[in-house]
Amino acid sequence: METRRRIAWAALAAFALDQLSKVFVLFGLNLLDVYEIKVLPPFLVFRMAWNTGVNFGLFSGAEARWVLIAIALALVVAIYIWLMREKPGRWGAISGGILIGGALGNVLDRLIYGAVADFLNMSCCGFSNPYSFNIADIAVFVGAAGLILFTGEKKR
Repeated sequence: METRRRIAWAALAAFALDQLSKVFVLFGLNLLDVYEIKVLPPFLVFRMAWNTGVNFGLFSGAEARWVLIAIALALVVAIYIWLMREKPGRWGAISGGILIGGALGNVLDRLIYGAVADFLNMSCCGFSNPYSFNIADIAVFVGAAGLILFTGEKKR
């Protein structure tokens, strides 16, 4: 039961942080109308982007919306089942939960808006990043990295 609880709390935290950040930035700061807010340029800029595809806009298009939702939900279920069988320990369960919460945050965006709301843009050191992302994307990345680090056979 402890594994389930850790997954659920981590998923809820990642999901809530993602959705609350979107509501705050899109509607509270009115990014939908102003398009760009320079927070700490060039390191952090809020730049509105609607992603109908996957990473970097791959497979974009309205026709892919329901397929991408179905794939994300199937992966969430598969990861949850795998975690319940694996019994990954504290950090593995938390990592899986973070990944699940991030994936569900982007699924909700696709259901509500028809696309994922991306708004974080970061550049540095002469490199100008043309892409935006969101907290859910960070959660998926961090969760996947955590699963790689904190699951699998224990070495002697």
